[in-house]
Amino acid sequence: MKTLILQKHEGKVKIGQDCPYITPNVTEDCLFKFDGEIIGFYLSDVSKYDKKLGQLLAIANAEFRSDKVPKQEMSRGPQGSKKDKIKRQIAGEKLVTQYSTILGSRAPKPHMRMPYPSITPVHNVKSAKKFIQAMWGACVAGENLIKELTPEIYKRQKQLFQKVDKQWTFGNLFTSSISNYNIAASYHRDTGNLVGSVNIIFTKRYQSKGGCLHVPDFDVTFEQKDNSMLVYPAWKNIHGVTPIQKHHPQGYRNSLIFYPLKAFYEA
Repeated sequence: MKTLILQKHEGKVKIGQDCPYITPNVTEDCLFKFDGEIIGFYLSDVSKYDKKLGQLLAIANAEFRSDKVPKQEMSRGPQGSKKDKIKRQIAGEKLVTQYSTILGSRAPKPHMRMPYPSITPVHNVKSAKKFIQAMWGACVAGENLIKELTPEIYKRQKQLFQKVDKQWTFGNLFTSSISNYNIAASYHRDTGNLVGSVNIIFTKRYQSKGGCLHVPDFDVTFEQKDNSMLVYPAWKNIHGVTPIQKHHPQGYRNSLIFYPLKAFYEA
């Protein structure tokens, strides 16, 4: 596998700014190196490395898109009155809907009346069991690929997790997971993540383009094809997700993400 040497790029991107559409410039399997250190990698199709992982992602994606898995929804576009919404529903007109589901551990948020850490309530939903099992399996399989391709990253994250209580782990190297449907994020940095760690981002898509991760610090945009895997230290740099453009009414782009929260690290 080739190695992409990342070089610092001067940009003027600010946190909260919308990420524009940018043509991906990282489209092939590669490792990422910065300052002499491997910090992540991109695989355009995980099935080439682990056929079972590809099957698990297909199951997780199908379950996530079904009614069996609870979701937090966001509708974009003109809302109008309740009467307008009912009228559009009868006419079969749908707004651009985005939704997400979080698994694993949630950090305490006293300002939101959650003073204690907890496991997300989705785990108590019987109909979501198959989704949770597929996501857990995909997480562990992804961890095995990290161990195989970048043993130094695996070893570092494994050492960090020696100080994370087992009850708060999802897989072996992560605490939490979020699955996003058609969500393109503005520029941000994952400040809640464990410093020194990496995230896994699996992508499932159909008849769409965009929804690609852009890291302005290095002027790179990862293509994130269907069945792709991106391993990256999301705490390290500002990044955003490019707009999602559908080629078909049923087109979509889903991201299945695993991340480690620093709130569960016992320093």
